[in-house]
Amino acid sequence: MWKVIIADDEKLICRLIETLIDWRALDMEIVGKAENGLEALRMVKELQPHLLITDIRMPGCDGLDLIRQAREFSPELEIVIISGYAHFEYAKTAIAYGVGSYILKPVNQAELKKTLEKIVLRLEERGRRERTEQDRENGQPVPQRLREGLIRDLLDGKREFTEAELAQSYQFHVRDRQLQTFFLKLDLDRDELGDPARAIIRQKAEEMFQTAVLPACAEGALYLRNSAGYGLLSYPPDQRDRVRRSLREFLKQLEANKSLFGSVEFTIGLGRTIQEVRELADSMDAARLAAAERLIEGRGRMLEDVPPDSDLPRQAILTRYTKLVDHGIEILDEEPLRLAREGLRAGMMAVTRICGREIVELVLDAGKIFALRAGSGEEETQVFQQRCGQCGRIELLLRELERLHTRTLRELKERQENETTRPIRMAKQFIQENYGQNITLEDVCGAVGFSSAYFSALFKKETGEGFSKYLTRVRIDRAKELLRETSLSVSEVCEAVGYSDRKHFTQTFHKMTGVNPAEFRRLYG
Repeated sequence: MWKVIIADDEKLICRLIETLIDWRALDMEIVGKAENGLEALRMVKELQPHLLITDIRMPGCDGLDLIRQAREFSPELEIVIISGYAHFEYAKTAIAYGVGSYILKPVNQAELKKTLEKIVLRLEERGRRERTEQDRENGQPVPQRLREGLIRDLLDGKREFTEAELAQSYQFHVRDRQLQTFFLKLDLDRDELGDPARAIIRQKAEEMFQTAVLPACAEGALYLRNSAGYGLLSYPPDQRDRVRRSLREFLKQLEANKSLFGSVEFTIGLGRTIQEVRELADSMDAARLAAAERLIEGRGRMLEDVPPDSDLPRQAILTRYTKLVDHGIEILDEEPLRLAREGLRAGMMAVTRICGREIVELVLDAGKIFALRAGSGEEETQVFQQRCGQCGRIELLLRELERLHTRTLRELKERQENETTRPIRMAKQFIQENYGQNITLEDVCGAVGFSSAYFSALFKKETGEGFSKYLTRVRIDRAKELLRETSLSVSEVCEAVGYSDRKHFTQTFHKMTGVNPAEFRRLYG
């Protein structure tokens, strides 16, 4: 049992604390009561309690001195401070000594019980860790560590297991039991929550799993990695409903405490309940896909349905997106990139039954395309993918894409902002804005402030093609867009892209595309 000492110079307070709580139900025992700080300190040294409940002001050795000296003697001693409102500043000072629990007088039974229940959870977890460490030191296998190893192997690509292998290598027994996989998704703000905060969240999630879920199962494990947890449970078939309730309670506890963690949201995705070990990997995959539906259904829920693919016109959306980002990268302008993101979002939202996983995949593909077109490094793409993995809403995914666009465009501008490339960019901008007019090399040179001979050589060196060829390509590309997307006649398209002679336009178009304008419209319009 967990040993408790109560210290207060008011005997009535000591008696009240003693009678308010069913100590045996908490597996606790009051082993001593002290009326002053010196007596309490002596009891701590002699009786080595797990918990000290003390007043903040006492004769002989007040609560702060008692806490400081008791912690020196017993660093892991749990301490609860009882404080009157007048002494609240003392209680805040005690926090510096590592005291995490304090109760204001008059003592409330419900508050005291809730505080003690949390302490019992911490004590039990500490006991489990100590036993695990002892097992390691003795060279004995640690079941929980082995079971987590099963999940790690599963995530690292091992797809085939046997019942015998699970029992022998991982101490996970599945005969005559059902298996339940689940995926715990933590959506958090990496900019707001650093590594220490994320470590605390993972630790608390592990503690809640052990108290809320494990008691309902025959065996179970939760393996936390980065911003996700992968879980595997085994249980007798008649315990299925109880296990489901325990997972809901687990999520409920996480949600109830998320205000303490910071900017974080939780979702649980359930895989299919299975009986065959060979289905384990597929069930875990299904759990991840179910959790992706939080983008549609919302966070803070337990999701288990994996909807079928929708009629999302993925290729068409990405083609339009690519065209805009190419233009934005070419002229180093944010506006085409903004339009690309808006088009991506509009394309997704126009689909009635779009799935969460389809949204994630589309945004990730958009990021890959942009990074490839912009010449970004592999590391930049990986960072983008990791950040997207921590987004539980569509708006946050698109914000990460915007961040990638903005940061990369800024880097491109910094690299290219010099006297050699700036006139080429200005020329391209001029051509993009005036290709429908009868522009000449001299017009472009006048816009960028260079002589024709020098600029012509510089343009070809930097772009790999001459001015005339570049202008023709811009015009024909625009003509193809108009033929596909509008009802303008061929003559109107010809005029719109800067050609006054339809025959010349048709010949040029055929040379570059292999078909004449009318045939192109029939094929692609």
